[in-house]
Formats: sequence, structure tokens, C-alpha cells
Amino acid sequence: MSQTPSHSPAARASLFTPILIGGSIILLINFALRASFGVFQIPIAEEFGWPRTDFSLAIAIQNLAWGIGQPLFGALAEKWGDRFAIVLGVFLYALGLVMSAYATTPEAMQLWEVAVGFGVAGTGFGVILAVIGRAASDENRSLALGIATAAGSAGQVVGAPLAEILLAYFSWQSVFIIFGALSLLILLFLPLLGKKAAPMASRSELEASLGTVLKRAFRDPSYLMIFAGFFSCGYQLAFITAHFPAMIAEMCGPIMPGGMLDSVGISTTSILGAVAISVIGLANIAGSIFAGWLGKRYTKKYLLAAIYTLRTIASATFILMPITPTSVLVFSLVMGALWLATVPLTSGLVAYIYGLRYMGTLYGFVFLSHQLGSFLGVWLGGWMYDLYGDYTLVWWVGVGIGAFSALIHLPIREKPMNISAVAA
Repeated sequence: MSQTPSHSPAARASLFTPILIGGSIILLINFALRASFGVFQIPIAEEFGWPRTDFSLAIAIQNLAWGIGQPLFGALAEKWGDRFAIVLGVFLYALGLVMSAYATTPEAMQLWEVAVGFGVAGTGFGVILAVIGRAASDENRSLALGIATAAGSAGQVVGAPLAEILLAYFSWQSVFIIFGALSLLILLFLPLLGKKAAPMASRSELEASLGTVLKRAFRDPSYLMIFAGFFSCGYQLAFITAHFPAMIAEMCGPIMPGGMLDSVGISTTSILGAVAISVIGLANIAGSIFAGWLGKRYTKKYLLAAIYTLRTIASATFILMPITPTSVLVFSLVMGALWLATVPLTSGLVAYIYGLRYMGTLYGFVFLSHQLGSFLGVWLGGWMYDLYGDYTLVWWVGVGIGAFSALIHLPIREKPMNISAVAA
């Protein structure tokens, strides 16, 4: 009996396709590895005596390379196929992780984090969400993007605690090598993605060249506002991922010294940081799916403005209150529900306004803004910590740019662009 092709109209009408399942697993692995880097902040600094700025700069460079690589891998996927881009990304991811284990200077660590960043780009949102978006029906697209985003959060749930547990038994160098091997698991799920999906695009979309569409998009104020608005998302998320575990360990102080966790070499303050990252990821599973569900029912720009407003309120409230284990977990739960909820809405907004033909590249450039924010958040966090001895000022910078993002989404013209005018 013949099977329905995964890219046929009948398959697109189904929500849980092999493409969605395979893409979600790839994102889960991708984010499990990259969400763990904050856990290595203290062990690496203590072994080499590096200032906090040095390893922070390495993570910041990783985020910047991720952002630069996103439109490049999107274009590679559209030119040479999704599998080519993903396989190249896996190779760079594994290479960067393994070689980082042998880095003994800040410069060497920073160099190999470029490879890690490009690896994340090749196996991350830009490529995978474009594959899923092209394969989904109009009705299911927003929710499918939300589910795939939630899968990335599921990786975040396990990544940081896994790194913390492994560090109790292995050196940080060995853990990097183990993670490099785990990145190769992505290759096992490539067959689920099938061949490159034929985009559900109009004839005028197919006739418009990439250069022409990019030129028109960058002349469109709405695209520039989407680009600018995604900056704060990257700043907040990368800063918290990279610095929150260390911040918690230093600000909360000893919680239960001599407890069971301490007996196996894991301090309760350090495990609280890893648990906080996991709680964020766990809450975001529900938050991303819910955002995707809302995205097909309500105006996306208003949903994005609401998310950034709630993030701003949550961050300001947390830093103004005493930092305790309870406040850490409550903040992680609230922030987690809003964490990647912006991704299905932002990617869906790009697809809705500018079409599916070049969604990977167009979203890739928007994601570059996200990663510019990530670079600033991670680097500024380390620099200001070394300068002032705490993270308070850099936290308030995040509050301010979060409010900016909430406002800049409001004037966006959420209406499909006339691609036929672009092609003319």
C-alpha cells in the first residue's frame, strides 16, 4: 500500500508529521548542549584563573557566530538542501565542542566557540523552523512552530543538570568531549525530514529572487522593527543562560551545606542554578506551545508586545526583591513561560508578511539581531561583573531594552507583502 508523501497536501494537513517530529528532536539535542554552557562558567574560571570576562566573551562570540551563521545556513539550505546545511552544522558543532576541551587560553576557547556557534546555527531554529514551516499547512503552521520551539526548551530542561551531574564525575574537558559525541546523534534523525519540501508559495513568490526580496524587506519599516525588537530577546535569554547559575550561586549563599548532594561533589548552590535553567526550559515547553496556539488566533505583534512587557515586569520585580531560592524558582517559572514564546510568533510573523519561499534566510537575518543582543548580554554581563563585582547594572540594562521591544512591535504592519510587486 502506498504511503502519503510527507510534503503532500494531505500530509501538510496533519499536525504531527515525521518532519515535525524529526525537527523537534534535532532542536532538543541542539538546545540541550548549548543551554549547559553557563554551568561551565565557574569551573573553567577557577582552573585557569581567568577573569569572568574571558569565558563570557567566549560564550558571547559563540552567540554572535550563531547569529552570523543563521542567514548563511538558511541560504545554504535553500540553495543546496536542508540536509547539507544540517550535516555541515553537526560537523562544526562536534568539532567546536571537542576542540574547546583542549583550549588552555582564552583566545583558543574563543576561537573554537566560533565553530560551536556555526554548528548551533546549522542545526537550530533558522534551518529547522523553515523546514517545519514549509511542510505545515497554513492552519497548523503557528502551532507546529510552537511545538518545535518547545522541543528546544525540553532540551534545556535536561542540558544544564546533565552537565552539572557529569562535572561531579568528570573534568569539564571530558564533559565537552562527551557533548561533542552527543551532537552526532542529530544525524540519526535526518531521514525523518525527508527531501527538501516544496514551499507552499505563490507563483510570484517563486519568481522573486532572494536578493530582490531581501532588498524589499530591508526597506520595509516593519521588517526593521521586527529586527530591532528581537534584539532584547537575545540579550535577556543569553545573559540568563550564561550568568544566572553563577549569579545564583554567589547571591544565595550556602543553602544546605553537608547535604546529600554535597556528598557526591555537587554543591546545593550550584545545583540550584542548574535547576533554575531547567525550570525555565520546563515552563517554556508549555509557553511556546501556548504562544503558537495563540499565534493563529490573534495578532502576532500584539502578542509579542505583551510577552516583552511581562518579561520586563518579571525581571524588574525579581531584582528589586531579596534573592532567595524561592524567588529564583518563581522567577524561573514565570520567565520560562515567556522564554522562547517569542520564537514561533516572530518566525510566524516573518512567514506571514514575507511568504515562505525565503523564510529561512529572512528569519535568519532577524535572528542575527537576536544574537547581537546575545553577544552583548553575555559579554556585558562578564565585563560588568569584573568591574563592579555583581550583575545588578547589566540586569537593569536588560529591563530597559525589554521595555523598548514591547513598544517597537506595536507599529508593525501585520499584512502580507505584495510579492508580485517585488518580482516586477
